[in-house]
Amino acid sequence: MSAIDTQEVSVEYRQIGKTELRVSEIGFGCGGNAGLMVRGSPEEQRQVVARAIELGINYFDNAPDYGNGLAEENLGRVLKDLKVRPVVTSKVEVRHTDLGDIAGHVVRSTGESLKRLGVDYLDILQIHNGPAPSPPKLEGRSYTQLWIEDYLRPGGALEGLQRVVRDGKTRYLGFICRGNDAYQVRQLVDTHMFQMINVPYTLLNPTAGLAKPLGLEVDRDFGGVIDYAYTHGVGTAIYSPLAGGFLTDHVVSGGARHPLAGPRDSSSEAYQRSLEMARALSFLKREGTHTLTQAPIRFILMHHGVTAVLGGFSAMSHLEEIVQVSGAGPLAPELMARVEMVWRANFGFAGPPPAAGGG
Repeated sequence: MSAIDTQEVSVEYRQIGKTELRVSEIGFGCGGNAGLMVRGSPEEQRQVVARAIELGINYFDNAPDYGNGLAEENLGRVLKDLKVRPVVTSKVEVRHTDLGDIAGHVVRSTGESLKRLGVDYLDILQIHNGPAPSPPKLEGRSYTQLWIEDYLRPGGALEGLQRVVRDGKTRYLGFICRGNDAYQVRQLVDTHMFQMINVPYTLLNPTAGLAKPLGLEVDRDFGGVIDYAYTHGVGTAIYSPLAGGFLTDHVVSGGARHPLAGPRDSSSEAYQRSLEMARALSFLKREGTHTLTQAPIRFILMHHGVTAVLGGFSAMSHLEEIVQVSGAGPLAPELMARVEMVWRANFGFAGPPPAAGGG
């Protein structure tokens, strides 16, 4: 399989937990890391979204924080122009200034998202803060985590989510997992309020879907939450499947990030470590079978608990390359055996990677 094949392809579908929603196993992520729905031109946005829909993608993941509302506005404009209504998710970011009235903030933020998107309801509304075991430092615009008690207490996030469901502004609910939070994730799943979680599950850190491999050291352990969600009827969407863009042929070969992609400090220790880890997996590129970029998506879709992989597309070529993975089957056993050896060797490094920030 080449990076862009001329043969027509279309995606396959998976059911979200115990809901009736069937969504494309390749979803359309609207985040700022890829940048298309934030920094792309209106025509670029229209062309890529139209092609995604043509290929069968019906799951669009958005958030107010993506371009400070721009991604929602741009997606809403394109969907109206194309006269289509796919499955749309968005989120609520809880910041320090919202802690006095989290439930009210959830309701207000959801209303603002609906206006920007031009829809009457969301299919899934998610809390963009991962549940934390203790009160995190929420400073300025930070929203990466939220104390589990601020989810559960009166006037907290769950109360706000219940109001939004009651008012018909969303059909289903979800939240984000940020790592080192498996106990709190299980607490929220056990409320039976949620139908979807978002979590990273990558070849650089597979702990959301596998027990931490012997020898592998990670900056954050996701504690196998995909299986726990699956056994409790909760779907899983995988964000940052290419580890922030490192697991791509272009970046591994020394190429610069796409002009629309979010900026990165290529001189930082974290950047260089991630790049070397990705290069240790270069053997996954198989001419005529899959590119390095496609291999991580095939790996993710091997997991029975995964509902959708959220592709971050900066350009049409990115969409065309990723969508071919749907239905292509698992990675070959001999390739997975080599991956496991790389994990056991901790990618050739001593110690865990530098701590990563949230997204």
